[in-house]
Amino acid sequence: MSASRITDSHCHLDFPDFEGRVGEIVGRAAEAGVHRMVTICTRLRAEPTVRAIAEAHAPVFYAAGTHPMSAAEEPMATIDALTEIAQHPKMVGIGESGLDYHYTAETKAVQQESLRIHIEAARTTGLPLIIHARDADEDMARILSEEHAAGAYTCVMHCFSSGPALAAAALDLGFYLSMSGIAAFPKSGDLREIFAAAPADRILVETDAPYLAPPPHRGKRNEPAYVAHTARVGAEVMGMDYPDFAAQTESNFERLFPKAAA
Repeated sequence: MSASRITDSHCHLDFPDFEGRVGEIVGRAAEAGVHRMVTICTRLRAEPTVRAIAEAHAPVFYAAGTHPMSAAEEPMATIDALTEIAQHPKMVGIGESGLDYHYTAETKAVQQESLRIHIEAARTTGLPLIIHARDADEDMARILSEEHAAGAYTCVMHCFSSGPALAAAALDLGFYLSMSGIAAFPKSGDLREIFAAAPADRILVETDAPYLAPPPHRGKRNEPAYVAHTARVGAEVMGMDYPDFAAQTESNFERLFPKAAA
C-alpha cells in the first residue's frame, strides 16, 4: 500500500473491458494508493449503468455527458436532463463533452451545440465541466472563452494532449489540465514541457482507462491503479517529490470536484 493517496480523475469502468471485474479493479487501485476514481458516462442512455457502479463501490464517483464523437448519433443532451442527473450525491461532474475533429470533423456543428449545452449545465449545477479536445484547439479555446465571458464555470481539460496555445487559454480561464499516460510516453517531451510550465495547483492525474496505459504497461489494458505511474512522471516533470505531488493533485482535485471531497 502506497502511503501517498491519489485520485484517478477520469476512467471508464462501464466499458466491456471491466465487465464483472470492477470489484477487483477497485481493490488493485487501493493497493496502489489510488483511493478514489471518477468513472465517466459518455452516452446519457448509459447513465443508469454508470450510476450503479458508483453506488456499488464507495471509492467510485461518476460524471455524465455526451462524448463529442457520439454527439451526432445520440439524442442531443438537454440542460434539464443533465441538471436532474446532477442531483445524485455521487454525480460530481458534467461530461465528457468537447470537440473532436480528428475522426468526426464532419459533425463539428453538432459537437459545438452539444458543448455549449454542457457548459450551461456546468454553470447551472456548479459542477466542473470535463472537456475532451482533439485537433480542435482554435474552436475549443474560442468557445470556452466566449462561454466563460457569458458566465463563469469550472473546467478540466481531460487527458490534455493539445498544444501550448490551448493550454494557455484554459489556464488563463482558471481551468485545470489533467495528465494521462500520454504524458509518460517517451516521445511526449513537448507535452511534458507544457505541464512543467503550468501552475502546480492546476494539475490533475487520470488514466482514461481502459485506454492509454502508461509505461511499463503501455499497449496493455489500462486501469485506475496505473495512474500512480503517471503521477510519478508528473512529480518529475514538476520538480517535486512524489508525496508532495500526490498531495498537490489531491488538493487540486478536491478544489475542482468539491462534491467528491465531501
